[in-house]
Amino acid sequence: MIKVCVLYPNAEGVTFDYPYYLDKHMALVRLRLGASLIADSVEKGLGGGAPQSAAPFVTICSLYFETLESFKQAMGAHGAELNADVPHFTNATPLTQISEVLVERPAR
Repeated sequence: MIKVCVLYPNAEGVTFDYPYYLDKHMALVRLRLGASLIADSVEKGLGGGAPQSAAPFVTICSLYFETLESFKQAMGAHGAELNADVPHFTNATPLTQISEVLVERPAR
């Protein structure tokens, strides 16, 4: 399984419109990526590792795909449209990491 993390760095002056992101952007992501998208999650940063420190990322989105090829195919077809929507919800420049999931299991 492939996990694609889109990380929105936190910095002074960064804005993030969660209602737009959750209701419109993520709906567009699900629509465009279709059946190739197995699952997704969205996290809102609350804090960093040190007490009272700011979260390094305002938001992290994780997208799961069966294979790297299915991700590449879906993003090749729709990546430009999805990236063009970013200025509608944030002024942050997102970072992306593509990973192979080696272990996924519940804590209990």
